Amino acid sequence: MNKIIRIIPVLFIKNGHIVRSQNFSEHQVIGNVINQCARYNSWNIDELIYIDISKNKKYDSLRDDHKIKSLKNIKEIVKEISNVCSTPLTFGGGIQTLDDMKIRIYNGADKIILNSLLFDNKKIVEKAAMTFGSQAIVASVDYKEINGELIFLKDHGSKKIKFKKEELIKYLEDIGVGELFIHSVSRDGKAQGFDDKFCKNLRDLTKLPIILCGGAGNEFDFVDAIENLNINALAAGNFFHFKELSYINLKKFLKKSGCNVRI
Repeated sequence: MNKIIRIIPVLFIKNGHIVRSQNFSEHQVIGNVINQCARYNSWNIDELIYIDISKNKKYDSLRDDHKIKSLKNIKEIVKEISNVCSTPLTFGGGIQTLDDMKIRIYNGADKIILNSLLFDNKKIVEKAAMTFGSQAIVASVDYKEINGELIFLKDHGSKKIKFKKEELIKYLEDIGVGELFIHSVSRDGKAQGFDDKFCKNLRDLTKLPIILCGGAGNEFDFVDAIENLNINALAAGNFFHFKELSYINLKKFLKKSGCNVRI
């Protein structure tokens, strides 16, 4: 039987709010971190990913009443989200130390997503894999294509990493990551479809689970990726934000299209 493809909403946190992202640089506030989680949780989602893109690490939801609790730091945010989330929860963004990982995992996250740290201090990543298990360490492979050349990035997509595709995948395997989060900067927020070109030969390079993110514009984009790419999960942010019951309706559409997804 073909493997079940996971469908994963991605939420971006900036200074205590959920934002819509485009090109890793344009951000529009669209919601509260806890309310959005409760909304997705009610849809019986496969998993949920939060990525913290706050550069100054200041968190303030600007509310503190009986409906919305004001949250002042990432520890409070992770803990409150985990209280309303009954699905596997992954947290990424701004993780620089083993203690940063412990804050997230010990307060409810099942997995963490790393990007810059993968290249700035691989020894910490290796220790994290031994401490929490490789299954809890997800590598965010952020990239864009310029004049036909693949450019890999770190630090919110602002700095280049000098790796070829094959070298990068082997490097990530060697330091102990357990999953790949493939994120196209060029397609972020563009709704132009997933990047099938990047993933065409990716399965030949690794047996690690692959999550593909960036570019979802309609239901057919998901079908095309599932049918043509050997991946384990598809993730999207903006696609799920502005249409009620978008996740539920997408799952029904995929099932009718013959895709092996969980209802």
